[in-house]
Amino acid sequence: MAQLLTDGEIDAALSELPHWRRAGNALVRTIESPTFPDAITLVNRVADAAEEANHHPDIDIRWRKVTYTLSTHSAGGITASDPELARRIDALAAR
Repeated sequence: MAQLLTDGEIDAALSELPHWRRAGNALVRTIESPTFPDAITLVNRVADAAEEANHHPDIDIRWRKVTYTLSTHSAGGITASDPELARRIDALAAR
């Protein structure tokens, strides 16, 4: 099983992820796209990256705003996989 990050490790990761915040046992970011199809295109790219990493976010789609919530459910909180996927989502969103 993956090891949970300490509060200090989570804070350090978040210092490098300025668009993300901690919400309980998860990392959260909302991304607003110019259009609904653009938002769905990003969701599809994130889905591909998540499948490749075998680490899947919770995704909430509200028109052009999509909220990504990252938590390692099997470990009960935030593990190294979560900031890794957050970085990947940031890179995809920057395209």
